[in-house]
Amino acid sequence: MPLQLAAQSADGNAAVSDLAQRLIQLRGEVEDLQGELDIEREEHKGRMAYLSAQKTELEAAQDREQTRIEQLETELAELRERAENAGADAQTLQTVALQVAAGLREQVSAQFPFKREERLQALQTVITELEAGVANPQRSINRLWAFVEDELRLSRENAIYSQTISVDGESLLVDVAKLGSIAMYFQTRDGEFGMAQASGGSSQGSSWRWVKATDSEDRKQIAELFDSLRKQIRQGYFELPNTLPPRRASTDSAALTGAGL
Repeated sequence: MPLQLAAQSADGNAAVSDLAQRLIQLRGEVEDLQGELDIEREEHKGRMAYLSAQKTELEAAQDREQTRIEQLETELAELRERAENAGADAQTLQTVALQVAAGLREQVSAQFPFKREERLQALQTVITELEAGVANPQRSINRLWAFVEDELRLSRENAIYSQTISVDGESLLVDVAKLGSIAMYFQTRDGEFGMAQASGGSSQGSSWRWVKATDSEDRKQIAELFDSLRKQIRQGYFELPNTLPPRRASTDSAALTGAGL
């Protein structure tokens, strides 16, 4: 009997020892998981702060664009009024047209890089013909009128265009998905994707560059945008790569939604 009790006691001690070791192991695993959870929590907190800041910048860019649209509408109304008041005075009409064309040229030069060269060339043609005296001032006023109306239309339109851009010093003819005047993404003929990215902390300056998307998720999101636009799906919720200046190395995306997108 004493031998049997001793054996049972030894077995019990071994079980307790094994249980203690298991508890120590589990406690270590819990501490490791808690550490990982703390890291994940901090990363999530930082990510949410980053996305919140980017959301604020996107909203500010949208507000600036809305202000520009309102300015264009005001200029269009003023252009009509000045043209009417100028009457048949060709010299006055010429002065008005030159002033308006110069103002529009300044705006286009400092804005979104959508077919910027073509838009600037259209304005320069009006200016050159007026200065050379080979254009009828009233006809030039009408051309500027149409130009402003086109600018208003472009600022509200989501569509795909063909455009020549410069990527890494190489000139490429690409398909461009233009979302109003807030964001632009491109697809090359050989299936690469990218975006127009603002630099210098502003999406309204002339400092824009075309960059290729290197992250697989970014490429997937842009491809889905092109597919939707080609299917005439122009409204809804799209998660897209951020086109604002990166504050840190990140592949965070900006979610764009609304009636116009």
